[in-house]
Amino acid sequence: MNRPNRWGEFWAGVRAEIPILFGVLPFGMIYGALALEAGMSALLSQSLSWIVFAGSAQIVITQLVAYGVPNLVIILTVAVVNLRHVLYSASMAPYLRKLGVAWKLILAYLLTDEAYVVAITDYERHEKNARDKGVAGQELEQAQEYRHYFLLGAGLALWATWQLSTAAGLFLGAVIPESWSLDFALPLTFIALATPLLKDRASLISAVVAGFAALAAFNMPHKLGLVAAAMVGILVGVMVERHS
Repeated sequence: MNRPNRWGEFWAGVRAEIPILFGVLPFGMIYGALALEAGMSALLSQSLSWIVFAGSAQIVITQLVAYGVPNLVIILTVAVVNLRHVLYSASMAPYLRKLGVAWKLILAYLLTDEAYVVAITDYERHEKNARDKGVAGQELEQAQEYRHYFLLGAGLALWATWQLSTAAGLFLGAVIPESWSLDFALPLTFIALATPLLKDRASLISAVVAGFAALAAFNMPHKLGLVAAAMVGILVGVMVERHS
């Protein structure tokens, strides 16, 4: 029904994460190269990868730094971008509620999009299989005693890959001539991330409206048009969802 020990769970998490890592490698390299192009030092760029450890947020930081946006606006923007992690945490809480504070802090740090997807899928599948076999209550909890090691394995695999890919991007960014502008990589990266999420009418309309709002608010000071467009897109998406 479940992996019987810590290392079994840990390596199961690593194996589940491996297919996703092939997509993380180029993303991290793009971030490293863009960070240097934005005028950030190699030390600062690499430090963000192990302190912030959030690809989309780090890409946003590089763009805002390149435009000279005030620090407070950068902090608020990154906070908005990462709000989804609150939902991830709430979703994982029932499976990890009995862990101590130290474990929760470690796993919260490692809880990225990619680690969440493989972990929550594994947890829900094994719980369903157990209940189908009539296992519940204390017996179910004992059978899944080490399941947090699955998230640890998935998270650490992603963390190591992100650090290495960032370092590779910093190296490439230092040797690539300035004439080879990498500005195009940022919008292409976000388009690639956003497109698979447009699965229904509400998300599609929200994306289109946010795009037009970004164009309309392009000349706002401190590049606040990006934040304004995101808020407009969210509001429109919620309204469409409610009417649907």
